Amino acid sequence: MERRGRMAKTPTSQTHQSPVSKRERRPSMFEKESYAQILRERLRESFHDVQYVEPPFDDSIADLGKEWKSALAKLKFANSYRMEPLKKFQAHSVETKIQQILKDSLKDVKYDDKAFSHLSLELADRILAAVKEFAYHRYKFIIKVLFIQKTGQAINIASRWIWDVAWDSWVEAKHETESYLALVLVFALYCE
Repeated sequence: MERRGRMAKTPTSQTHQSPVSKRERRPSMFEKESYAQILRERLRESFHDVQYVEPPFDDSIADLGKEWKSALAKLKFANSYRMEPLKKFQAHSVETKIQQILKDSLKDVKYDDKAFSHLSLELADRILAAVKEFAYHRYKFIIKVLFIQKTGQAINIASRWIWDVAWDSWVEAKHETESYLALVLVFALYCE
């Protein structure tokens, strides 16, 4: 009779042991040679900022849009880990510039609701270009231009934003005549 136990032996012909493969040890960053190797690997894998890409001028205009769309989808930028702006938004200097633009643009303009819809877009573009000349890096700007006819009414204007008190800011500028009031609001939002 055969005896069954917990530790039944298997025949030696069926056992096959594979040689234990050693995994390669990762280099430590505290060793000089390994640190240089780690840096080389990271630099090889990193992406760099692209400042300007020259468009291909030999293709047709229809194909150009498709190429640019696919090229822009592949762009990746390296993290800079910057949590604060290089230059903080200066509200006073921007306000004086906007006030000057309003004064120059609206000095001889009378109220016309049809003309003001087009004029508000032009003013917003001019103000955005003027604000961008100050070179506030990583700021996004929202510009609101309002023309209000004076007919004896009162008006309240409110805006709500998710706001970072330390870096975000806003500017208000207005130009007033006998028949209307032009109000410009510029919101400067810092994006990390």
